[in-house]
Parts: sequence; structure tokens; C-alpha cells
Amino acid sequence: MTGADDIKGQRGRGSRIWVGLGVVVVAVIVVGGIVERRMHVESLTRQTADAAIPRVQVIEPEHGPKTRTLDLPGNISAWYQAPIYAQVSGYVQMWYKDIGAKVKAGEILATIDTPGLDAQYAASKANFDVAMARYKLAQITAKRWKALQGTQAVSQQEVDVQAANAEAQAAEVEAARHEVSRYAALIGFKQIVAPFDGVVTSRLADVGDYVNAGGGDVSSSGTATELFSVADVHRMRVFVSVPQDYADIIGPKLTGDITVPQYPGRVFKAKFLATAKAFNAATRTVTTELVVDNDKRELWPDSYATVHFTAPGDPDILILPEGALLFRAQGMQVAVVDDHNRIRLRNVTVGTNLGTKVQILAGVGLHDRVVNNPSSGLLEGQEVYLVGSTPGYNDVGASAMARAPTTDATKDDDVRAMPSDQGATDAGARR
Repeated sequence: MTGADDIKGQRGRGSRIWVGLGVVVVAVIVVGGIVERRMHVESLTRQTADAAIPRVQVIEPEHGPKTRTLDLPGNISAWYQAPIYAQVSGYVQMWYKDIGAKVKAGEILATIDTPGLDAQYAASKANFDVAMARYKLAQITAKRWKALQGTQAVSQQEVDVQAANAEAQAAEVEAARHEVSRYAALIGFKQIVAPFDGVVTSRLADVGDYVNAGGGDVSSSGTATELFSVADVHRMRVFVSVPQDYADIIGPKLTGDITVPQYPGRVFKAKFLATAKAFNAATRTVTTELVVDNDKRELWPDSYATVHFTAPGDPDILILPEGALLFRAQGMQVAVVDDHNRIRLRNVTVGTNLGTKVQILAGVGLHDRVVNNPSSGLLEGQEVYLVGSTPGYNDVGASAMARAPTTDATKDDDVRAMPSDQGATDAGARR
């Protein structure tokens, strides 16, 4: 064999070696890709299975508060408030008290000029004088006829007629007297007076205005308005609409703290006065009346107020946030997590709504782990993971989580509502 043949043989062996190495490299790449893909598939399967298990936050029922508080809007009204109308027709001659003036009962507010009424009053007195004169004449005539009774000069019929005429004239005198009294009373209404001690809150009359008897000042639209309005403000009435859920606090011992916008930080003490003892069908509230002293006249009629009530509570009744309740066809329910981290749906009996929380009369115990803000898709027996609360959003007391069994999803002390992807992957891997 020549040297050329040896060189060709060496080249052939080298080519086969390189081909073999290439095959090995390709095989390694293919096998590595298959293994890596399988690992990814297994990891994805674990993540999917882990993500299918809901994450829930649990809380424990709490004892109810010893006291209940309630803030409600109220309307402040005067102790007495009276609109004053004219009782005679005429023109306002003069007014003497303007808005804000303090008045005493019987004090004159304005006078009305009534020339027509004055003339009628004078005519009634003249008619009375005429009736009185006729009555005196009838009396004298009746006496004379009575003296001639039994003689041939007059008949019994004529005597009776004269006696009856005297009685009729007496009745005419009485009617004329009442007419004079009626006009005298109307003359008294020429002076508009305050019905009680108080403050003039409105004056709608001016000098020269025409006022209508019994209807006050008739406006261009044909409606009658009062001439004055007087309010007694030494004490004030506060009207509050109390919801039906809190109707049990209404009673003689009920008190309230009154605050008004014009006096920030000031608190006025009010006491119970009366209640309607019937609910408004539209609002399911009962009108309750309180009374507050107003010796310094700081509170004004028709003011808006906020009434703060404090009522005794029942610590023996457990409470839960409203968000923990489930409204389903089976009734009101809560989702409870058992010792195996599985959901148990329980029917509960709800008591008084305390605002953001509600009383639970039956259905849960003090140490039950109740799901806070449960999803409507939770099912009976479904497995769940427990997670911590989100600071500032759905924080709960640490007692529930401290007594909860430690799960893989909470070992890394993840305080978010949902754990991170890596945490979920690790939890799934550890399963």
C-alpha cells in the first residue's frame, strides 16, 4: 500500500469520527429538548393545579360592642312657631317689629287701617241704640195694656200681643248687642300682636300693603302669606327619623348629642320627648322628637343637625362584617374553613345591622374560621389556601391567622391577598 492510500484511509476515518460526533451532539440536543419540555409541562401542570385552589382570607367572629353608636340627620324646630295672618281687611298703617326682634306675648307688631270696618262698628252701635229705644217703648206699652187687662177697654188678645211685642224687642236688643260685640272683636284685630314670647322670624308686611281678612297678604299669584312669623326658641325640638333596626333604643332614657355646622366642635345635649310609635312605610323609619335647651338662643329654627345616639349593645351576640355574608337560594350563609382547609357552607341567622357589621344570632361559633369577602363560586367541600390580609385594605386581627394551621402557601409570610407566582410554584412543587 502506497503512502497515498494511507493518507486516504486516515481522511476516511477522520470523517467518520466527525460524523459520529455530530450525531452524538444532535442526539444530546434532541434528548435535552424533550426533557426540558417535559419538565416545563410538569411545572405548568403543577402551577395550574395549584392556581385552581382558591386563596381565601379568614376571620373569626367577634363579640358584639358594649355600646352602639348611630349618627342620623335631624331637623331643629322652634318650641312654638306661629304664622300670623290678618283677621280684618285693610291697609297696613304701621309695623313696629322687624325680623330678629324679641317680643313679649301681646306686644303689638303692626296696625291695620280699616275705615270700612270702623263705619260698620259705628253702625252696629247705632242699631243697638235704636233696638234699645224700641224695646223701652214696647215695655211701656205692654205695661199700660197689662194695667187695662180685665176691663172693657181692651181685649185679652191685645194685651197678649203687646206683651209678645215687648219680648220680641228684647230679643232684637240682644241681637244688636252681639253685633256690636262682633265688630268690637274685629276692631281689636286691627292690632297684630305676638301670640307668645319669642322672636320675629319673618315680616312680610309693609306700610301701605293691602291685607285680606282671614288670608293675610294675597300675592299676585293668588296665594295667601302670613304677615309675621313668631317663634318661641327658649327650647328647641329636634326631629329625627330612626331606622327600624334601631327602634329598640327609643325610650324615655334616650339622649343624643347634637352638632350643627355653624358651631364646629360644639355639642348640645338633647333628651327624649316623644315618638310617633309608627313606621313610615316608604322609609321604614319612625319619627322621634328630642328637646334641647336653648337659653342662649344659639340654635335657630329649621337648622340642619347631626344627632349622635349612644345605645347599649349586647357583647354576648357575635358579629361579622357584612362582606362575609353570602346571599344564596338556601338563605343567608357564611363560608367556614374546617381543619382540613375545606369550605363548609353554614346557614346563619342575622340580627341587627350595626352599619358595616351585622349580628349573627346562630350558625357560627366564636373560634370558627370564616372566609372574609368570599367568592360566590365557593362550593361545599372545596379545598382552599389561607393567605394573609392586605395592609390598609382588608386587615384583620392577627388572632385568626395565628391560630390557623400553617400551610405551604403561608410559610413565606406573604401578606398579600394573592401569593407571588414563584410562591405558588414552590407550593405546588412541595405538594
